[in-house]
Amino acid sequence: MNLTKNINDEEIVKLFINSQNNKYFEVIYDRYADKIYRKCYSFVKNSAKAEDFMHDIFLKLILNLGAFHEDAKFSTWLYSITYNHCIDHIREIKKLQEVALEGDFEDDSDPNFEEMKSMEAIKLSKALDKISIEEKSIILMKYQDDMSIKEISEVLQLSESAVKMRLKRTKEKVKSIYFTNFLFWGILLSKIILLIKNK
Repeated sequence: MNLTKNINDEEIVKLFINSQNNKYFEVIYDRYADKIYRKCYSFVKNSAKAEDFMHDIFLKLILNLGAFHEDAKFSTWLYSITYNHCIDHIREIKKLQEVALEGDFEDDSDPNFEEMKSMEAIKLSKALDKISIEEKSIILMKYQDDMSIKEISEVLQLSESAVKMRLKRTKEKVKSIYFTNFLFWGILLSKIILLIKNK
C-alpha cells in the first residue's frame, strides 16, 4: 500500500527535506515528470530536448528544494522553475543562432476563455509558435495549467495588473494570427474549388 498517495505535495517536500530519503523525491518525480516533460515539449517541439530539459529541471529542483517555502503552493513553484528554465535556454539558442547567422489569462469570468480553448488545436499551435517565448508562457500558464492571475504573477514576478494586461494583449495577438491564417487557408481553398469547377 502506498502510504504517500494521499499526502499533498507540500508535506512530501517537507518529509524529503527533513529525512533526505529518496523515496519522497521519487513521489514528487512520479507526480510531475510527465507534466514537466509536456511543458518542455510545448516549447522545444523535440522529444529528446524536452527530456533533457525535464532532467535538468528535476536536478535544479533537488538542489533547490531547501529554498521552497512551505506556505507556498509547490506546483506553482515548480512551474516557475520549469518556465524560467525553458525561456532561458530558448533565448540562449536564439542568441547562438543569431551569432551563427552574423558570422556566416485571476479572471475566471474571462469571456475569451472558451473561445481560446475552442480554437482548432493545430492552428492554435501554429499561432503560438509565431509569438514570443514570454507571450507563449503566459498563455500556457493560464489556459493549459489553469493557473490563477495571482499564481502567474508569482511565477513571472510581476504585479497582477501587469499580468492581466500582458494576458489580454497576448490573447489578442494569438487570435489575430489564428484568424489571419484561417482566412488565408479559406481563401486558398475557395480558389482551388473555383479552379476545379472551371476545368
